[in-house]
Amino acid sequence: MERLNTKLYLQNCYIMKENERLRKAAQLLNQENQALLSELKHRLAKSAAPGGGSGNSNAAPAANRASKAAGLDAATPVQAGGKGKPSAKPK
Repeated sequence: MERLNTKLYLQNCYIMKENERLRKAAQLLNQENQALLSELKHRLAKSAAPGGGSGNSNAAPAANRASKAAGLDAATPVQAGGKGKPSAKPK
């Protein structure tokens, strides 16, 4: 009986440790999501403002993407268009 209690206690400790690890990961993902949402709202507000767009709205983001060092800011599969929400159909 004592052996079973010890085994269950160790399993419980492992589960609590894993739970804490997952909680921290979820917190980081939430922070990243909030930052991305804020950036998206900022860009949408900027492009919706009169005179805010430069005619070719794709030029600046493409230049920004090209200037970043490869691999340092790699997109997650969801950001890159995989297994997340389906991308909007072009109009």
